[in-house]
Amino acid sequence: MPSLEAQGLTKRYGAFIALDQATFKFEGAGAVGYLGPNGAGKTTTLKLLTGLAWPSAGRAFLNGVDIGRDPKTALWDVGTVIESPEPYPWQTGQQTLEMVAAFRGVPRAQARAKIHELAAELDLPPLDRKTGALSKGQRQRIVIASSLLSDPSVIILDEPTSGLDPAERIAVRNMLVRLKRERLILMSSHLLSEVTEVCDRAVFINHGKILLNETVENIAKRAVDTQVDIEFAVPIHPDQLGSIADLVRSVVALSPTKLRIDYGGHSDARSEILKRCVAVGPVLSYTSATLVLEDAYLQLIGGGVSGTNHLAGD
Repeated sequence: MPSLEAQGLTKRYGAFIALDQATFKFEGAGAVGYLGPNGAGKTTTLKLLTGLAWPSAGRAFLNGVDIGRDPKTALWDVGTVIESPEPYPWQTGQQTLEMVAAFRGVPRAQARAKIHELAAELDLPPLDRKTGALSKGQRQRIVIASSLLSDPSVIILDEPTSGLDPAERIAVRNMLVRLKRERLILMSSHLLSEVTEVCDRAVFINHGKILLNETVENIAKRAVDTQVDIEFAVPIHPDQLGSIADLVRSVVALSPTKLRIDYGGHSDARSEILKRCVAVGPVLSYTSATLVLEDAYLQLIGGGVSGTNHLAGD
């Protein structure tokens, strides 16, 4: 069973503490989002977990192996992308991937089959082109593919979709959703929507300290949603929603067909609002206006509570 663990991981640079006694343990398949602002300690944590930096105190384990004592064994079944590494510009994409596969001990025939598979899933650029002639997003996808050539059970990714356009981001996201069914993924990201779509658990960190380690499901259970966005198939003016006036505080048009409804947050009111809106016109979507993780981020890291939602009991 894949696993990764930090026991009091600490990293100091002189008087500055980049990471302060980080402790967590994740086992089994799934995806964990590692969230925090720039300088929070995310990349430092990932470097300590993968042997790219050594802790001032504490220990890190990959699949039960202490990376400080046996880094080769600890990292053998781990795929990583830390701080956007760049492929050699004079190599073709094929040469880059075959070189990494050889380093990881993947047999040549198996490597070529895996490269073909990843090229299709990630929509890689023509692999006979030199990577120096590729865009940043194309190079990034080749780097991500290289981390998966050995079919690792643990995958550690530092901002994996940084520099990707929306289509490229979707391809990577879909791949991660597939991979997490059998593998353990730890990924840092600034995109809360991406973490919401991919991850089962979220870890929030700031100033080197872990502030929250919880499942996305439990965070959602604690959230009290007070705004919903509703999209109609035809243009609707807020005045046409007079039938819900007794249930809401305000209705604001976001576009000719999309409205934001501010209400009290009660589930009965939410369902009744939808019922009455359906009577006004055909509804295409009815969703929370604010991401649950965005709300938690604003509370723990943003310095306050958003104006739309809050975490009950905090």
